[in-house]
Amino acid sequence: MGLPAKRALLRAWRAKRPDVVQVVTEGPLGASAITAARRLGLPVVSEFHTRFHDYSRHYGIGLLSKIIAGYLRRLHNRSDCTLVPTLELKEQLIGVGYKHVAVVGRGIDLGLFNPGRRSAALRRAWGADERDVVVLYVGRLAPEKNLRLFVEACQAMQSVATRLKVVVVGDGPEGDSLRTSYREFIFAGMQTGAALAEYYASADVFLFPSLTETFGNVTTEAMASRLAIVAFDYAAARQYLRHRTSGMLAPIGKPARFIDGAVKLAADLDLRERVRTTAAETACNLTWDRVVSDLEGTLFDLVERSRRDRLVTSSALPERGRLHRAESDHAPL
Repeated sequence: MGLPAKRALLRAWRAKRPDVVQVVTEGPLGASAITAARRLGLPVVSEFHTRFHDYSRHYGIGLLSKIIAGYLRRLHNRSDCTLVPTLELKEQLIGVGYKHVAVVGRGIDLGLFNPGRRSAALRRAWGADERDVVVLYVGRLAPEKNLRLFVEACQAMQSVATRLKVVVVGDGPEGDSLRTSYREFIFAGMQTGAALAEYYASADVFLFPSLTETFGNVTTEAMASRLAIVAFDYAAARQYLRHRTSGMLAPIGKPARFIDGAVKLAADLDLRERVRTTAAETACNLTWDRVVSDLEGTLFDLVERSRRDRLVTSSALPERGRLHRAESDHAPL
């Protein structure tokens, strides 16, 4: 967690004034950045990244959930605009009192994540050939990721697909207990870059049981890698997948439906291949160029609005005040 740095930021931004400040951390560092930007009259945009208030319930501090939610709302409402990755999340935040919320999605590096990364050698290392069904999980091994449901779904899939392998990529506080309890699973630890892309593309089914995501980048990475995905109907899965067309979506609060979707994919090769193909085709449109263009548009609009507001304020001041303001914009502070 970044520590507050208001004085350092004020010094840096007085020496070289930025056009806009984009805050991508919601802890003390982010809060101090918003304060510094406000002090200097700089337009500032914040990003809603993590459902910290939901995470708290999984770490024995659920009583703090409302306090954390209130802190996040106050923090983001001090910025000129809060960026979120989906329309669904925008509507949720507005419903609980957030102001000036805008959607800027997320993209995929299609040069990295794509079906061409599939590796027969890696599948052989897992003890699988093309007749086997390889189930993949990628993410933190932590309480908020709902991994018990992942295990239950894999066990249910084994009842209809005996030639089934389970591969888990990632690590975290539940890693040791999972490795001890499920020795039949393949635990690959942390993977990044081309190695991670190869793990994705070499699997067949991607199970993502988490209920605490703001977006879930792993969902779109799995889509681009041509995997059949099972996820709950929210965040990236709701935005980009269609039930039984490009993935299997379960209603939130219905874990049995999640397991049912996983079992159907394990048992039905035609369904599995159909949703894999459609998911990959959908992912082809999720390039970073489009996302960066949306972000640039949002930032330019914010800067232009800030300049107009400053001009209006300046023109309303007495003559002496206007001169002082003009000087302060160009002279060192």
